[in-house]
Amino acid sequence: MNRKWLIPGIIGGVILLIILIIGGSYNGLVSGRENVNRALGDIQAQYQRRSDLVPNLVSTVKGAAAFETDTFTAVTEARAKATSISIDPSKATPQQLAQYQSAQGELSQALGRLLAVSENYPQLRATEAFRDLQSQLEGTENRIAVARSDYNAAATSYNVRTQRFPTNIVAGLFGFDRSPPFQADPAAQDAPAVNFGQ
Repeated sequence: MNRKWLIPGIIGGVILLIILIIGGSYNGLVSGRENVNRALGDIQAQYQRRSDLVPNLVSTVKGAAAFETDTFTAVTEARAKATSISIDPSKATPQQLAQYQSAQGELSQALGRLLAVSENYPQLRATEAFRDLQSQLEGTENRIAVARSDYNAAATSYNVRTQRFPTNIVAGLFGFDRSPPFQADPAAQDAPAVNFGQ
């Protein structure tokens, strides 16, 4: 009598074990993907914070350096381009991240030129409003760097999970794709030219 239930019991136990493995793998992948999405959202929030600071910084500098119109135009155009690109975290591709990073890089370069222009105006650098804005901008740049690092850590963890056995089988069955890393702008590898002769 006991033998009659032994084989169905073993089969039932194996099926239950498979269901538990698949369920655990699936839930782990969902958690990993959501961590990646949250981290990408954090990057976007920090870039938005920076974009929100730009008009105040431009108007503060514009008051002291009214004839630097090319610099102001470049910053305004770069900000408009950077804020026009958004990424859906659940559908992010390496190309979208590269395009987003490129637009943000252009804004970073334009802001760098704006801050360089401000160096020519000691009375501007002495104003409290400019110092506060510059400090907020520096803090935001630090937050952006931390957010990118957090995103890459979440993406790496998720990508490793999607490739490990047996989770890779579940990832393939349910369409869990790799998350692209957030890479630096290739121009960032070149050392900036510094000219103290002007």
